[in-house]
Amino acid sequence: MKSKIYKALLLCCIIISMGSCSKNYLNVSDELAGQLTLDQIFSTPANARAFHRNIFAGIGTSSAMVFQLSTTAVRGVDNPWPAFTDENRNQQGAFRVEPPAGFNASSAPFSRWDLYLYIRQANVFMANAKIIPRVGGTSSGGTVADAIEEPEYKKLMAQARFLRAYYHYLLFELYGPVPIMDKTVNPNDADLDFERNSVDEVVNFVTKEMDAVAPDLDEYIPLTDINNLALPTKGVALAVKAKILVLAASPLYNGGFAEAMALTNKSGKKLFPAKDDNKWQKAVSALQDFINFSVGKYDLYREFTAGVLDPDKSIYQLFQAMNSEVIWASGNEAYGSISSGDGMVRRATPRSQGGYGNVGPTQELVDAFFMKNGKSINDPGSGYSEVGFSTVTEVPAGRSEAGTFNMYVNREPRFYASIVYHGKRWPVTNALIKFTKGNGNDIASNYSITGYNMYKRLNRTVSQSVTTAPKTFYRPSFIFRLAEFYLLYAEALNEVNPADPKIAQYVDLVRERAGIPKWSVSNPAIIGNQTLQREAIRKESRVELCFEGQRYFDVRRWMIAENASGQGAQGGPFYGMNVGAETDADFLKRTQYETRVFTRAYYLWPIPLAEIQKSTKLIQNPGW
Repeated sequence: MKSKIYKALLLCCIIISMGSCSKNYLNVSDELAGQLTLDQIFSTPANARAFHRNIFAGIGTSSAMVFQLSTTAVRGVDNPWPAFTDENRNQQGAFRVEPPAGFNASSAPFSRWDLYLYIRQANVFMANAKIIPRVGGTSSGGTVADAIEEPEYKKLMAQARFLRAYYHYLLFELYGPVPIMDKTVNPNDADLDFERNSVDEVVNFVTKEMDAVAPDLDEYIPLTDINNLALPTKGVALAVKAKILVLAASPLYNGGFAEAMALTNKSGKKLFPAKDDNKWQKAVSALQDFINFSVGKYDLYREFTAGVLDPDKSIYQLFQAMNSEVIWASGNEAYGSISSGDGMVRRATPRSQGGYGNVGPTQELVDAFFMKNGKSINDPGSGYSEVGFSTVTEVPAGRSEAGTFNMYVNREPRFYASIVYHGKRWPVTNALIKFTKGNGNDIASNYSITGYNMYKRLNRTVSQSVTTAPKTFYRPSFIFRLAEFYLLYAEALNEVNPADPKIAQYVDLVRERAGIPKWSVSNPAIIGNQTLQREAIRKESRVELCFEGQRYFDVRRWMIAENASGQGAQGGPFYGMNVGAETDADFLKRTQYETRVFTRAYYLWPIPLAEIQKSTKLIQNPGW
């Protein structure tokens, strides 16, 4: 994996010893390479900066989404989540059935609990960092490298404080309310023990911290500054504040989860609040602040051909390099090579094109994409059909061609940019992709069990079989992008005032870039109807953000994951095409490949059992 967050500083400059102790999730050794003391570290600019850089190691890599549960290097802050929801079915490392068959509190993969290591790292830095004057002053030849002067000190402190709060946000997103660690503690203290703070306490802590650090962060990092992409900016702080306030207003955290409402610490303290609809107004205000700030700094990425918006090119190129839509990104990436390793590219590329081909989108996701007229496939007048084959080739190239199964014809541009379907042409080789037996889809451990492959974010110049083509293509991993916040803004506005015209305005901005008509053209009846708008915004988010790691958390915060079928259902039968077939006629049939179980316990991830057992105060999430 290529690392570009401060180059090798994260990996080489400091070795953090994470030895075991009674409360190991709080532990960071006070000694560094060379047996340096804290005083020695923070008296030397290079050591102090290196200690600070390691705090960034808790930031996830959104392109790290392919895993094997027994040997995975993918972390809970990375992006394994599409395979844990109704987006993907990975043949290897798959979340084959939900717990209890899959895991329990003692064996749950992808923990984020180790973020407390980086939170403590931030606390240690903030407690010990200091201004270090230039040796002998500027007149004696002192340099910036020899010193940490006040402007740099303020920025380093703000960045450490931001990361401490951001890591609390990530913990909250997965586990719900967690202990707030806002000061340095001694992990070897025999009496060290902490109970969980409440939802409101965690949310208030994160929002106040983001307000406090925003003025001292850079307003903007140049898109070309790859080595410093992970540095938080004022816009990122505003974005994190807005996101946690959306979580706090959503049903899961706002009176909708009865089992959590009954959850209390051993001291008797309630952790989840009663429903408060005013929290949506707080989310609206925070999102409005971010959007006001974004003007002139961020914009939806668009490409034009002959002066006309080109949605196909826009959607593809969006993920190939830093651009104006990206609010925050990491220089780390896990796309990997088509030729070797276990990165996304090799796992998602069809077997006939030299990949493993075992990242298979679900039929449920395929069905979620709109038609090119902006309607859902079940809407009257959508034009959708599952009978017969196309007799014409769609324009522009890259969509369907004559002979394509009608299920895949006249779909929206995001469908063609996201899904490899039976009968799609592969770039570089121009080969026709087939998922029937005898076409690379009949190998026991490496094939698509759904009859689809993931296409989104892959680079279309990479090829295994064309010797002159590159085998890998570097691009950063995005953390936040503007389209997500436009949709969050529309969602929050709808909960406050369904008649607000900005709801349709911001959804339509996303739809326009995607090359489909506005609501007023494709679905005018929904405008102003809170229930219909809510459902439409959720459908838009599902498609726009697919495979980016949000769907898992969205269906849970909305509390629609337990639905028996349809929008949001995470349990029950899951479908693909008939991958055991040898002919097109037999293949192109909806075929159930598994039955998943979803219980209400799965709305929140289990706190690691080892941490519960070590504590006299920490309590487990409901149902675990």
